[in-house]
Amino acid sequence: MMHRLGSIILFFSLAQLSASDAPINFSRDIRPLLAEHCFDCHGNEKPKGGLSFTSRAEVMKGGKSDIPVIVPGDSAKSGLFQRITTADADDVMPTKGERLPAHKIALLKRWIDSGAVWPDQVKHWAYEPPQADPVPMGVHPIDHFVRLHQKHVGLTPAPSADRATLLRRACLDLTGLPPTLAQQQEFFADNAPGAYERVVDRLLASPQFGVRWARPWLDLARYADSHGFQKDDLRSVWPYRDWVVNALNADMPFTQFTVEQLAGDLLPNATLDQRIATGFNRCAPCNVEAGSDPEETRVTQVLDRVNTLGAVWLGTTLECAQCHNHKYDPISQRDYFQLYAIFN
Repeated sequence: MMHRLGSIILFFSLAQLSASDAPINFSRDIRPLLAEHCFDCHGNEKPKGGLSFTSRAEVMKGGKSDIPVIVPGDSAKSGLFQRITTADADDVMPTKGERLPAHKIALLKRWIDSGAVWPDQVKHWAYEPPQADPVPMGVHPIDHFVRLHQKHVGLTPAPSADRATLLRRACLDLTGLPPTLAQQQEFFADNAPGAYERVVDRLLASPQFGVRWARPWLDLARYADSHGFQKDDLRSVWPYRDWVVNALNADMPFTQFTVEQLAGDLLPNATLDQRIATGFNRCAPCNVEAGSDPEETRVTQVLDRVNTLGAVWLGTTLECAQCHNHKYDPISQRDYFQLYAIFN
């Protein structure tokens, strides 16, 4: 159910932590590092020194230097490691900006020394079909995956919190408000098994739940009560805001939540609520300043709808493909404008 998704944030907050002996995952640990620090100079288009870091095959072909870029199992003989650790300011990589921080150098060293594993087909998680992992009987799925990751990075669960802390956490998380005196008294007086679960059920049934959880979604939808340019005129898009609040409070299935916002007006015999849901597409910034070209403004809003669809529902950015085939992802300019045509 939708209101259970918020707790997954806890899992991702642990991803910031890493133990020095944790196994290296190329897609998670190495590829983002190469993309951030190497691709500007050694990407697909005119790679400097004839060296591209976009695939293992390209790296192993090497560039103009006689020194192998990567020698799996031996960082000391690898040109990459030599260049990021050299004391020669004229020879250090990356050539632009600051040196790599020590923890990233250590990560690359461990990766090379452990064999420089680089899968032939590296896919962003957004392009992989979801897979359901097995969960042991009697264990909540969120607890299972959080504890699995804690074990992976060498952490142990904190002690159980006291009742006052649990109540405060639940109220802030589910309604965005601290517990009232009445809520505290009711919880502290309930000593029967399942008292905490009953608190959670009451909070989930509160109208304030939808208000609390609509806020992050409305940020994704770039919701605003004004145009977002120049004198920033007001616009009446608040019915869409209320639709989101009501959908969350009704625990609307995510499939329906998706379809109605992207194309509710195209459904057979669409209701007023379903048409209002497509306010998601109406939240694009609008330039109404003097001299603005109406057709240019309209096209800009269509581009915004495509880009927002990519970021919110596809889990990837699409903007690069407005001007050219995506350099690092399998998205062509043709793909982009076929999607544009749907909104156009």
